[in-house]
Amino acid sequence: MKRSTLFIFLAFLLMIPLFGPVPTAQAAGFVDVPSRALKEVNYLAEGGIANGSSATTFASEKTVTRAEAAAFIGRALQLNGTKRVTNFKDVASGNFASGYIQSAVEKGILSGYSGGRFLPYNKVTRGEMAVMLSKAFGYEFGGNLSGAAKALMTRGIAKGLEDGTFGADQPIIRADFSVFLARAINPDFRTKDTASFDKTLWVDVDDLNVRTGPSAKYAKNGSLKEGTKILAGHGVGGWIYIKSDNLIGFAHKSYLRDAETGSSNRDDVDPRLANQTIILDPGHGGNDPGAIGFGLKEKDVVLDTGLKVNELFKETPFKVYMTRTTDTYPTLSQRTSFAKSKRGNIFVSIHANASNGSGNGTETLYYSAAKSPYSADSKLLATKIQQRMVAALNLKDRGIKNRNNLHVLTRNSMPAVLAELAFIDHKKENDMLKSDYWRTAAAKAIYLGVLDYYQAKGYKVDALYETVK
Repeated sequence: MKRSTLFIFLAFLLMIPLFGPVPTAQAAGFVDVPSRALKEVNYLAEGGIANGSSATTFASEKTVTRAEAAAFIGRALQLNGTKRVTNFKDVASGNFASGYIQSAVEKGILSGYSGGRFLPYNKVTRGEMAVMLSKAFGYEFGGNLSGAAKALMTRGIAKGLEDGTFGADQPIIRADFSVFLARAINPDFRTKDTASFDKTLWVDVDDLNVRTGPSAKYAKNGSLKEGTKILAGHGVGGWIYIKSDNLIGFAHKSYLRDAETGSSNRDDVDPRLANQTIILDPGHGGNDPGAIGFGLKEKDVVLDTGLKVNELFKETPFKVYMTRTTDTYPTLSQRTSFAKSKRGNIFVSIHANASNGSGNGTETLYYSAAKSPYSADSKLLATKIQQRMVAALNLKDRGIKNRNNLHVLTRNSMPAVLAELAFIDHKKENDMLKSDYWRTAAAKAIYLGVLDYYQAKGYKVDALYETVK
């Protein structure tokens, strides 16, 4: 065999591409992301901004639709993505992007067409993408496509095409949209250094987490002590791109104070909240899987949801503890003892329901008895969480129920509730419980329900709502 023939044969066996396109790299578990977009797709996926079309594919070459663009931008800016009725006759409340579309329209980022249409499945062009991002991130662009294209190119977010044009009429694919969005969010990805820090702020919380992206989902890359002087750049939703010495990243604006006026972005946050402790209790665990439906175990669903709630509260003045953070099984008495040892002020147990496939919906349980000093507050907490879960999950409202046979409710020394997210043995609700999107929605609902409870108790919590917007 000739040496050249042998080389080709070995290359074939080893799957080395001698001809044809360069293979794609793998990003966030996706096998179809081109190398040029690898870092950016990974970044957006880490923050829950970009989702794949399946567990292993991102659909990188698929043209972005207007509905998808609304979801991408909405997640980046932490807009309210709860599915709901919109202003448009062609966007039903059940559309996956209905909440983001409505929120983006209300913010002036997107607009519809004549006849009350949004055209959610129309393809987005590069020019339209430039306008969307310019509006979303507050760039001055003169209200036209060429101005928007210039705004992105001067910032190192986008480039023109080889023919010298921006290609405003060309459709944009998901991989490229992800690249441009990631660059708009984080200057580290830009083609040139255009990050600017033009305002001085002060850290207004004991220990401020600085993250790699504008969400509690992003990794922590440092922390700053109260009173630290920082330089502030652009905002992304409720987060600000900041710099302090060699530490650069994102911090939530609620914990920063204006250096000149002395005003705080936390003026609507009650200082008493720093003395309030929340206990989160993901049910079951370890050798106790809880209810099982279609192969999905309750213990896994509620642990993931609880961890998401925990991350949200980490961005607040509250102290927060979990009865378990891994696949372990604390006994019922250990859970209540743990809550008491941490001097908890409220206790929220998280579960999924089951009823041999015959039940459906959301409910929240509490314990009320004449001898219990926590009855009224437990009922109030259950009411607030239930209202938020029903609104977020859009499932049957089974209401709040008084139960006197649940250890974590009856044996606690604080207001306590047990939230039943949905029925794990109901196919539709099981599909929701499998979904990271819906578990995140449930986590946000629990977080907001707790804030509603404290607001009803007379605490100032207004600024903390922005964490999930």
